[in-house]
Amino acid sequence: MPVEKNIIINKVKIDNIGYTGLTALIHQAIDTKKQISIAYANANTINLTYKDKKLIDTLNSFDIIHPDGIGVYFASRYLYKDSGLQQKFTGSDLYPILAEYAINNKWKIFFFGHDDDTLSRISQNITGLIITGMHNGYEFDDSEIIFKINNSNCDILIIGLGTPVQENWLNIFKDKLGCKVIICVGDGIKVFAGNKKRGPRILRKFGLEWLTRYLTNPIKYFKRYIIGNPLFLYRIIILKMRILKQ
Repeated sequence: MPVEKNIIINKVKIDNIGYTGLTALIHQAIDTKKQISIAYANANTINLTYKDKKLIDTLNSFDIIHPDGIGVYFASRYLYKDSGLQQKFTGSDLYPILAEYAINNKWKIFFFGHDDDTLSRISQNITGLIITGMHNGYEFDDSEIIFKINNSNCDILIIGLGTPVQENWLNIFKDKLGCKVIICVGDGIKVFAGNKKRGPRILRKFGLEWLTRYLTNPIKYFKRYIIGNPLFLYRIIILKMRILKQ
């Protein structure tokens, strides 16, 4: 099976899955016409669950929660050792793989989120991608966007409204959507558009991709990274202590 035993961080069940396993599940869902919902969990997501307890249940209602970022990877290895995540996994690396699969299999995609300028860049950045619809994430009516998505006959719906807005929205309206695969990507829509700054490969290798984002917009990312990363580390240490006491 592509999905191995999941790991749990602050009650959030994160699937121990790699790129090949996840794309296989997406392919299976489209072939069998059985809907699956996919979200991600990174350090910021886990931090948010400490303030928003309902977010834990919302995340766990998804069929798949894939790990996102070096923080969750190292946290899983620290908490569960060899039973932790078996592969470093980021959404930014997943989305180009998904785009290639979509082109090769002629999957139809609807993009919902971010701004019109970013959405308009996707088809220019990824030639051959079949886009049957798109709508920005700032001005929309729930009923109208659901009608638009269903009318597009898309195979994959990609939602980029940011956490927890995208997860909460999907939790409410999932049963009204006819698409086979629904993926929450946050600002990952910018990866499809080709305008997300990822930084040098050497920084990515050592898990410092977040530093590039912070330096490009320190005001926006100060709380998430400069405060959030140490806070996440502290919380993981506390979780480890609880595990050792069991």
